[in-house]
Amino acid sequence: MLIIGISGGSGSGKTSFIRDIKSRFPNGEITLLSQDEYYHPREQQFIDHNGIKNFDLPTSIDLDAFVQDIQKLKSGEIVKRKEYTFNNEKVEAKLLQFNPAKILIVEGLFIFHHEAIRALLDFKIMIYASSAITVIRRIQRDRIERNYPLEDVLYRYEHHVLPAYEQYIEPYIDDVDIVINNNKNYNKALDMFVTYLEVKSSDN
Repeated sequence: MLIIGISGGSGSGKTSFIRDIKSRFPNGEITLLSQDEYYHPREQQFIDHNGIKNFDLPTSIDLDAFVQDIQKLKSGEIVKRKEYTFNNEKVEAKLLQFNPAKILIVEGLFIFHHEAIRALLDFKIMIYASSAITVIRRIQRDRIERNYPLEDVLYRYEHHVLPAYEQYIEPYIDDVDIVINNNKNYNKALDMFVTYLEVKSSDN
């Protein structure tokens, strides 16, 4: 199994990049495991000095369970986990099933910061976009997908998202194998990386 780690700041375009990678391969060849499914319950989240829950900390996610499930997939086991819906009452949580595949993509904000996860990765990618662009994407995602009010989204971006990026994501930019600039688009980088995956997966 080839294990690919993809990280980047919130709103950098990780989800879109991964979606476009998967679209280039037949069903079953790539499995995606995202840290988003491993958040601790809301009542366990850290509360900041203004009484707002901070989901943008490594402690907000059950990283140990995340590591265990990566190892299970690597060993050929099936992983099942209940979907995390980010308190969106419009979404009914599903039981998700993750099957072992030739290529496993591990995605999340803190996958490079967590040493045990980083040690499992065969290839590391950082997706980059400027703060002006990421805040727009964050607003679009959180208002539509997670049912957060605009004022809440902007507060979290300033007080939680940016500090988390500077402390837990940006310091690892020199340690990754590829940095992909997504201020405009990532099309050329996508083509190159898909070719790489095709070659590596055929070798296996």
